[in-house]
Amino acid sequence: MVTAGQPPREALAAVERCLEAAGCPDAACDARELFRLATGRDPRLSDRPLSPEEAGRLEEAARRRAGREPLQYICGRWPFLTFELAVGPGVLCPRPDTEVVAEEAVRLLEGVDCPRVLDLCAGTGCLGLGVKALRPDAQVTCLEKSPEALAYLRLNARCALAGQPEAPGGMEDLLEPDAFAEAEALARLGLPGLETPAVRVEEGDLFDYWRQLPAGQLDLIVSNPPYLTAGEMEHLQPETAREPAMALAAGEDGLDFYRAIAADYRAALRPGGALVLEIGWQQRRAVTALLEDAGWTAVACRRDYGGNDRCITARAPGGAEDVR
Repeated sequence: MVTAGQPPREALAAVERCLEAAGCPDAACDARELFRLATGRDPRLSDRPLSPEEAGRLEEAARRRAGREPLQYICGRWPFLTFELAVGPGVLCPRPDTEVVAEEAVRLLEGVDCPRVLDLCAGTGCLGLGVKALRPDAQVTCLEKSPEALAYLRLNARCALAGQPEAPGGMEDLLEPDAFAEAEALARLGLPGLETPAVRVEEGDLFDYWRQLPAGQLDLIVSNPPYLTAGEMEHLQPETAREPAMALAAGEDGLDFYRAIAADYRAALRPGGALVLEIGWQQRRAVTALLEDAGWTAVACRRDYGGNDRCITARAPGGAEDVR
């Protein structure tokens, strides 16, 4: 499929054909990303033929993607808002739709100095780190149960917001060392990472963690919990089926985690404190009802940029919002 000495555009076309034949959605975009990953070059801006090493890396990356492994796992990093996250097998892939949840969380913190934030079911940490990136004064705790996901969360807590140096080689050379590369090099040497975590990471279970939270101390709780129904779990796309079931499945009706949050986490917020939840596109009414029945106020829904219901927001009672 890909051979040494091929011009970039020829190699790119071969990879795209391979991915199309495998049924990969958006094969052209994936082919470009795999080329950048394998060569460190943008195929639109380079005409240098592939070296044997580059051809081998591109062939292997294309083989994995044709097997319907998520592109995010193959790349090992994925952009979210203004930063990149480490991602791989064992953790949910960050998705563009979730950026809306982070944006809405930050909007609800307007006027709150040094807000105290809890991210439940944090996974890669995209929401907690997203809030921290947009509100550097926030004190953020990220909770995760999965040992596999925790490894990515801890790495992202140290590296995702550490900043990246300017690439001296220009657009031809995109593979410059950054905080993630430095952390990997130190790990190979058995040395601890140098970066101070941007957020606090805690291992724990959403269904029990609320018991240790002091009352009225948090300004915001944000979460993208598992929300797929039992039926949806039986009909996953091939890429989604490669992601951890723990991060997807939420009982027969997909509402198990929302029930727990609605019932158990309101007391941890100050009066008027905010709750922001990612939801599935058909769950607005069900999650709204759960929250209202549990005494939450100002329940509302925001759509993502594709026009789907994506984010439910609510307030703990007793804040200024209840007076209006």
